[in-house]
Amino acid sequence: MNDIKPNTKPACINFSSGPCTKRPGWSVNSLNDALLGRSHRSKLGKEKLQNSISQTIDLLRIPKGYKVGIVAGSDTGAIEMAMWNLLGSRPVEILAWEVFGNDWKKDILEQLKIKDSNTHVADFGKIPDLSKVNFNNDVIFTWNGTTSGVRVPNANWIPSKREGLVLCDATSAVFAQNVEWEKLDVVTFSWQKVLGGEAAHGIIVLSPKAIEHLEKFSPSWPIPKIFRLTKSNKVIEGVFKGETLNTPSMLCVEDYLDALNWVGEIGGLKACIKRANDSFDFINAWVSDSSSIDFLCQETINRSNTSVCLKFKDNRVINLDEDAQRNLAKEIGVLLEREGVALDIVNHRSAPPGLRIWTGATVEPTDVSALLPWIDWAYNQAFNEIIGK
Repeated sequence: MNDIKPNTKPACINFSSGPCTKRPGWSVNSLNDALLGRSHRSKLGKEKLQNSISQTIDLLRIPKGYKVGIVAGSDTGAIEMAMWNLLGSRPVEILAWEVFGNDWKKDILEQLKIKDSNTHVADFGKIPDLSKVNFNNDVIFTWNGTTSGVRVPNANWIPSKREGLVLCDATSAVFAQNVEWEKLDVVTFSWQKVLGGEAAHGIIVLSPKAIEHLEKFSPSWPIPKIFRLTKSNKVIEGVFKGETLNTPSMLCVEDYLDALNWVGEIGGLKACIKRANDSFDFINAWVSDSSSIDFLCQETINRSNTSVCLKFKDNRVINLDEDAQRNLAKEIGVLLEREGVALDIVNHRSAPPGLRIWTGATVEPTDVSALLPWIDWAYNQAFNEIIGK
């Protein structure tokens, strides 16, 4: 590394892991058809909401018999809704290897207090032993750990025949990875991740098995109105036809429709996955040649292609205390922002010190390629400034 600044900068410098960058070519004018000042329960409002659900099903190739609904509270609201409605009939196998998985663990053990539940926990950069999961119980896991850069490689570890339900928080995976719907009973995500939509709304996908369970099982705890998916032991069908439980932002819905149209225009799900993979490939090649930066995820097969989390591997840095390493990462972020090269690429505050580059479908791979030499430059500058030559 040297002190010479690279010649090329990314055209778009937004590398935040949520809300994520808008699709290429997006402008406020893309929302000119938004249903503003009108009821979401009007004929046109329902049509727009139903259209967003229908396009989601078509583009993601969600199997027949599954139901898709728009809910409040982003992915967090969607997975909380699933836990409050569906869990409690049996113990839960809780898998956690990053911030949000640990949040769901806390909910189940401390809020819902489901007895005899088992935890499968791994440190940042690792994944639990999936062979030890008991599928006679319900199971909850995060497909792609946004704050650790660790994902499950596939769903081969989930049996097709199982007693319990499988709940999956897949918010950083959907539209960028091959999520295997048939192995999952609940999938949640938000359009503010891989599609760069505006925040605050979540998507919940329920399998026929989950729907049947909803109508046969009543949890022992009260369910807030905004979470209720059943009435008189019947699924509230309107939730899955655009009749949301609370008032959605029709501006955000229009933005989601715009993103879905873009997905269709570029070639669908396959094209989205390729864009994420192309960006990851640039980083993978760069890390292979780097003496300073490494992946936080230790196993190649488990590395995320959307939330790429990086750590320091320079012995002069990793032998320092955590605060010094965090200061180095923050200074790299400051330098890149000051140079107009990258925004929001420092690791989550609860993750190990390092950097995090979002490479979801709306990120241009060429921007990732242009960013990487700048990280080398910023690392060198920050190291000399904070640690000394």
